[in-house]
This record gives sequence, structure tokens and C-alpha cells, in this order.
Amino acid sequence: MDRSELYETDFYAWTQEQVTLLKDQHWDQLDRLNLIEEIETLGRQERKELRNRLGLLFGHLLKWQFQPAKRSNSWLGTIREQRIQIKLLLQDSPSLNPYLEEVFLTAYELGLALAIRETQLGEKLFPEACPYTPEQIMNPEFLPEPNQDDSQGE
Repeated sequence: MDRSELYETDFYAWTQEQVTLLKDQHWDQLDRLNLIEEIETLGRQERKELRNRLGLLFGHLLKWQFQPAKRSNSWLGTIREQRIQIKLLLQDSPSLNPYLEEVFLTAYELGLALAIRETQLGEKLFPEACPYTPEQIMNPEFLPEPNQDDSQGE
């Protein structure tokens, strides 16, 4: 069976074959095109995971701030977990640090959408621009204070 055929029909077997070829330094037998594609995909997945975890963190920080009467240990747990997971991602792949700044605003938009959907408070209640700094969102001690007009969140 051709290597690219194996890639299409049994991905796991293909990965194991590629690992063996790499370990044995059989460079000429590698399925280079698919191997390159898979390595590129891995990098994109790391970036996507960072963006999604930031979005979850933003969403829960917004819920914490704008719905203080409904705060829960579950929200607090999600905030803590996302911070830890982001920290671990950045430790495992320090080259993602610049991407954190690049994706910050997009992640805020994801978090905003989550907060609007889960609180049903209405889009106009939430700040259009991100109210948090990168330092704040990664600070394990930081939790936003309730919004001044928190009567809508109760």
C-alpha cells in the first residue's frame, strides 16, 4: 500500500509508520507532504486551544463581573482551570506568548459571546472593548469587581 494511501485509510497506522521511519532515519521513505501538513496542523491546534481557553476565561470573568448574584464555585473553578491551562500551554510552547497578545481581542469577542448567551443580559450591558489587561487575566488573584450597575445582573 502506498504511504499516502495509508494516510487516507488508517491514520494511526500511518503515524506509527512515520515514527518508525523517522527513528530509523529512513528519510527517503517518509510521506513528506502529509507529514508537513500534520505538523502545521499541530501548530494551528495549539494556537486554537490558546484562543479558546482565553475565550472561556473572558466569558467567565464577564459573568463574574456582571452577574454577581449568580456567582458560583463552578465559575470560580472554570476561571482557575483556564488560567492554569493557559499557563501550562505557554510553558510547553513559549513561542505562543506573542500570539497571546495577537489573539487577545478575538478571544475577548468569544468570551463576550459566551457571556451574552449564558447570562441573557443583553449585549449592551457588556463593554465592547476588553476591560481586562493580559496581566489581570493571568493573575490568579484577580477577579473583577461587580459592575456599578449590577441590578440587571441579579
